[in-house]
Amino acid sequence: MTSAEGLEVRTAAGAVRGRAEDGLVVFRGIPFAEPPVGEARFQAPRPVRSWEGTREAYAFGPPPPQEAGFQGRAGVVETPTGDDWLTVNVWTPGTDPAARRPVMVWIYGGAYKLGHTGSPGYDAQHLARAGDVVVVTLNYRVGIEGFALLEGAPANRGLLDQVAALEWVRDNITAFGGDPGQVTVFGESAGAGSVASLLAMESARGLFGRAVAQSVPGTYFSAELARDIAVEIGKEAGLAPTAAALSAVDPRELPAVGERLSLRMREYDDRWGQVAPTVTPFSPVVDGEVLPCTPWEALAAGAGRDVELLAGHNRDEYRLFLALGDQLGRITEEQTAAALRMFAPGPDGERAYREAFPDATPTELYERVQTDWLFNMPSQRLAEAQVAGGGRAHLYELTWPAPGLGGALGACHGLDIPLLFGTYDADLGALLFAGTGVPDEARALTALFQSAWTGFARTGDPGWPAYDAEGRLTRVLDGAVAAEVRPYPEEVSRRLWEGYEFPALPLLK
Repeated sequence: MTSAEGLEVRTAAGAVRGRAEDGLVVFRGIPFAEPPVGEARFQAPRPVRSWEGTREAYAFGPPPPQEAGFQGRAGVVETPTGDDWLTVNVWTPGTDPAARRPVMVWIYGGAYKLGHTGSPGYDAQHLARAGDVVVVTLNYRVGIEGFALLEGAPANRGLLDQVAALEWVRDNITAFGGDPGQVTVFGESAGAGSVASLLAMESARGLFGRAVAQSVPGTYFSAELARDIAVEIGKEAGLAPTAAALSAVDPRELPAVGERLSLRMREYDDRWGQVAPTVTPFSPVVDGEVLPCTPWEALAAGAGRDVELLAGHNRDEYRLFLALGDQLGRITEEQTAAALRMFAPGPDGERAYREAFPDATPTELYERVQTDWLFNMPSQRLAEAQVAGGGRAHLYELTWPAPGLGGALGACHGLDIPLLFGTYDADLGALLFAGTGVPDEARALTALFQSAWTGFARTGDPGWPAYDAEGRLTRVLDGAVAAEVRPYPEEVSRRLWEGYEFPALPLLK
């Protein structure tokens, strides 16, 4: 494996050379599409041109243009620079084409406006080694480049990038020791929303047979809402909301336009409704073409019948955002009432939530309704829709509390990433484990995550029973050695949201 032959692989576009790293061969920064600049700006990804000789695949490709964010402050590798944003990276135990190992393709999150595979928290070496699998990570366009609905450009360009990367996997992964017939896509937050979208997209059909969706956001935009947001993006830039006009702005300068709009989205409460408080003007757009309908509608109609699904969420998802905003324990009754009116389902949602959680403090209610609306109920309902459409699903909930900040973060959003990848001191892990070291429970959970996820990629079985509408059996990941499988733990919330369809978010005016 460490011979020159084992480090060099020929792809459809040309040869690449990787590096031997602790029992793995690692390839970084392999282009799967042409740089989306110039005439290709704001267009669907174009096939990468062939190259002569052997390309050194030693360094991650440059991150797609994006705002500064938490990930940026926590150690994202920002070099090299350049326009080759659309690249993949491969961690493989060996490049023998006869090995035919399961392939796991990671899609990062970041509110559809942040993210880069060079983030240290996404180092896939531990996962590839633990499960004897090939792990691929991919870059995709984010923010205005990837998700703004612009005249003269296809919708959901970030999702189209993901499809192009999966096509690269189909066409090339055998040479890296992987099995193109045994591909699992997995992602967290916006990455899970992307996975859910891919399940609904005709262009992605047949490119993967299994899917893992960790903390699926419930935000999908109607075309009308996305167009209105694009108009405001154009105004912020002083340009028309078209691909031609915005192409005049350097790709590295354009994220600042989205960032300025994010800071004043509450001005649009009356038009954008539930989107306005999220401070991200980007989500997949139900445009009727690239994304024909919401994932829940698609799965309930049988779109995922041939794909096995593993979905789940963390118990205290929204607490991360309260902590980052220094709001823990500081939410007023007025803020809670406004949040309940904004996010609770149905015309009587505020009263229903107060009656369902009578002992909750204002902060707890504020957190609970936004955890439910944004992540927990969308994730649970994805499994439910998959089963309703004749498919197979497994469900989990992570309840183990992060030790950082004295345990105040609970089982918050993003905790599953360092646990899955074993990257406790990188990116968000630096906050979640700050000053505590890594408890034995965390290492045990990492072993469990890696065994379950790679086992699912290999066999379709993560190690606990499938979900069904009667028993609603769910694996609780709480740090205990013994597996706890029980009916869905958030039954109170599930009943409050029963019958809610998670439609594409509308333009209100």
